[in-house]
Amino acid sequence: MLAITLDDAGNIAVGLVGAFLVGSVAAAWIVKSIIQKLLAVGVLVLFAFAVWTQRTALEDCADKVRAAYEMDGVNPRLVDTDCSFFGTTITVSDPRDDSQALSAPTTG
Repeated sequence: MLAITLDDAGNIAVGLVGAFLVGSVAAAWIVKSIIQKLLAVGVLVLFAFAVWTQRTALEDCADKVRAAYEMDGVNPRLVDTDCSFFGTTITVSDPRDDSQALSAPTTG
């Protein structure tokens, strides 16, 4: 049998307390870095989801700009198009300047 004295038990207890304290600091540091990584991944996934959900708004805006440009090809005047992106209204200006619009040929 293993027999220890009271002093040996006290020394072992002090050593174990020190080991547990070092282990708890190491565990806290590891968990903190894991949590930080998970939070970073979560934020990036949220950004990706937000942009993914807005892709239809961007497609609708591109369709509006194309339609305004085609209509403008018949009637040579500058047409601005309003689009919504993340709930904000954005005005997309006709890329041509006034001199091009005025010199464009009209049909009919």
